[in-house]
Amino acid sequence: MTKEQMLEALESAHQTHQQQMEKIRTVIEGKEIENPPAIGKMECVCGSWFYAHVDAMKRILGLQLFERLDSAHEAWHRDYVNIYNIYFKEEKKGFFSKLLGANKVDPLQQDKAKLYFIELEKDSEELLSASASAQRRVTALSDSKFDSL
Repeated sequence: MTKEQMLEALESAHQTHQQQMEKIRTVIEGKEIENPPAIGKMECVCGSWFYAHVDAMKRILGLQLFERLDSAHEAWHRDYVNIYNIYFKEEKKGFFSKLLGANKVDPLQQDKAKLYFIELEKDSEELLSASASAQRRVTALSDSKFDSL
């Protein structure tokens, strides 16, 4: 993997994450979306790439920054599952959902989702901050550091 490829992947992950947050915001506003974000950190587009290159990421980013990025990513997915369960998990559909329509969420669940989203935004800020740090680190490194990857 070249320096340019790693920078492109990090930038793509950054943008993809922002798009996923926008999707979640859209759902909470009461609109439907296609393809909700993955609930597992290994299943999402960013995680698939990140964990497929784990050795290179540890070597290039250093263990401390790698763990910060991994921890922030895991926290985001852990908190996102609460929102996923409200809007996308079929067996969660209760009386109010049936009464209001198949795609509606009862008001109490809607309020919970809004609170969960506040926490998710905090997780997102940390994840994007760690991602920006990773991009700065990769940018600062010599191209020769990537020759052995």
